[in-house]
This record gives sequence, structure tokens and C-alpha cells, in this order.
Amino acid sequence: MSDQSSKPIVLVAACALIDTDNRILIAQRPEGKSMAGMWEFPGGKVEDGETPEAALIRELNEELGIETKETCLAPLTFASYSYEKFHLLMPLYICRRYWGVPQSKEGQALKWVRSRNLRDYEMPPADEPLIPHLIDVI
Repeated sequence: MSDQSSKPIVLVAACALIDTDNRILIAQRPEGKSMAGMWEFPGGKVEDGETPEAALIRELNEELGIETKETCLAPLTFASYSYEKFHLLMPLYICRRYWGVPQSKEGQALKWVRSRNLRDYEMPPADEPLIPHLIDVI
């Protein structure tokens, strides 16, 4: 058994929230969190017994104060990335339909960005492979 297979797998759901101008919302990880200062797609860890869609609905409400429904989440792609202490599996969903105005609820900076400009923002290594898929569809 290699060291790779002995790492725990962490399931995190992420969302490319898209506004009416086809821009994507990214959030900057606040100080005190790992990878602080990097930009990421909203979302979070899928809890035991929770589906990725349910986790996203919960996280979008907790982080941004918005509401959406499972039928408004369209799976696009996923990232599979090995960090030092765990392996991250991260499905990425697109959401164009939500209620409310996204606001920072956890001290993170927010920015609406065109897909072609996403590479201008430093992102965690697991997020970077998602960018070409977003450029292709938006």
C-alpha cells in the first residue's frame, strides 16, 4: 500500500455562482484559515449523511446569505487532488438561479470575475484545473 492510498479522502462541494452578466463569484480565504489570501469558489465540506447538493445549499446560505434549490445546481466537473495530509475530491456545480444578494458572512472578500480572468487570482492547487471547464461553458 502506497502513502497515497493511506490518506483520508475529504469531500468538498464547490459552486460557480454566476450572475446575470455571466460573471463568477469567488471568495478570498480569510486570515487564520489554511491557504489564507487565496481565492476559491464558494462551498464547503460535505458532512456525514449529506449529499454534495445539500452541502452546497447549506454552505451558500451560511457563507453568502443566499438560497438556492437542488434543481438549480448543475454538475460541471470535479477536481481530485492530493494535499500533504488528505486527498480532496471536489465536485463543481454551476448555479445561475438563487435568491438574495451574495454578501460576506464569514469575513471573506468577494469578487465577481469573468471566467477568462480567473487565472489572475491565486487559487488553491485543487481549484486551478476547474478553470478551463468554466471558460468553455461561460
